[in-house]
Amino acid sequence: MSTRMNIKEMDPAAYQAMSAMEAYGKKAGIDPLQKELIKIRASQINGCAFCLNMHTRDARKLGETEQRIYLLNAWRESPQFTPAERVILAMTEEITLINQKGLTDQTYAEAIRTFGEEKTINLIMLIITINGWNRYAIATHMQPE
Repeated sequence: MSTRMNIKEMDPAAYQAMSAMEAYGKKAGIDPLQKELIKIRASQINGCAFCLNMHTRDARKLGETEQRIYLLNAWRESPQFTPAERVILAMTEEITLINQKGLTDQTYAEAIRTFGEEKTINLIMLIITINGWNRYAIATHMQPE
C-alpha cells in the first residue's frame, strides 16, 4: 500500500483545521496519559496503524506500561485501569462506534459525575479529534515509521 496525497502540503487550510482541534485538546485539562489512552483505543477500533504506532510510543514516553497497552483492547476484563480511565475508555468506544448506540445516557452521566461538565466536553472533543486523525491517516494510507 502506497501513501496517497499529503493533505498538509496540498491543502494547508484543511490540515490547519485539524491542527486547531489538536491544539484545543492540548489545552484541555485532561491528564496527558489519559489523552494517549483515548488515542490508542480509538485507533485500535478504527484500525489505524499510523496512529497506533505514534500514540503507543507517546504513551510509553509518558510512563505508560507495556502491560496496560497490551491489555487496552480488553480493558473491561482487566483490573489495571482506574475507574476514571474506565469512564474515558467507555466514552471513547461509544463515540468512536457512534453507529451502534452513540454515547449512552449511562456513560454520559458517569462522565459528568467523574469529571464535571467542562472536562466531559473536553473528553468528547478529544475523542472526536482522534477519530478525525484516524480517518485522515487511513484515507491517505499513512504508514507507521
